[in-house]
Amino acid sequence: MLKLKPARRERLADVLYGQILEQITSGELVEGAKLPSEARICRDFQVSRPVVREALMRLQADGLVVSRQGVGTFVKSRPSTRLTDFAVSAEIASYLRAFEPRLALETESAGLAAMRRTRAQLNQIGHALSALESAFSRGETGWEEDFAFHLAVAEAAGNELFPRLLEELQDILAGSMRMALSLTQQGSDERRRRVLEEHRKIFAAISSQNADLARLYMRHHLTESRARITGTHGDL
Repeated sequence: MLKLKPARRERLADVLYGQILEQITSGELVEGAKLPSEARICRDFQVSRPVVREALMRLQADGLVVSRQGVGTFVKSRPSTRLTDFAVSAEIASYLRAFEPRLALETESAGLAAMRRTRAQLNQIGHALSALESAFSRGETGWEEDFAFHLAVAEAAGNELFPRLLEELQDILAGSMRMALSLTQQGSDERRRRVLEEHRKIFAAISSQNADLARLYMRHHLTESRARITGTHGDL
């Protein structure tokens, strides 16, 4: 049975998202389980129907639940049980939302970086990649090195608005990266290898000035990062 604790201070849809997520990760709501009706959630949580619908919409967008017309909403996927160890449950929804603007912003900045980067900017991206690899080898999350890599790519795009926009998002990106990379460090060697390989492919495409590949690899990396958080990727 879904039990929700009313909360007032934070964004209610995110709080509701987080509490449903906690029950999925803990196994209280197993894969295939049916969630209570919208009306029941509204009553138990003491929120409006739009708040419930927004939370369920985000859970569905993140691949965690599936809605069947006329039947109800069911648990589709269970993320790592460690997910809520690395982030407050109410913040996870906002961290995942951050990937949507990142896909638009960073995919294009990677393509422009491939066309416009200077030798010095390419070296900066390479230094950030090496720092990320070193952080991984030391068993650290490497989120600061990861942010430096993505910022270096944005700076190489040749438009000062790209890095400025990325820096505006730094607070939420820091939380998102810490969560994703903490899961990576707690995961398998194969998962860590894949994360580094995704960054290396982005660097190689920018180095060879292949804009289409740079965009493709950046989009792939961000999509995979998001999937690793939600548990819809499949690797450990």
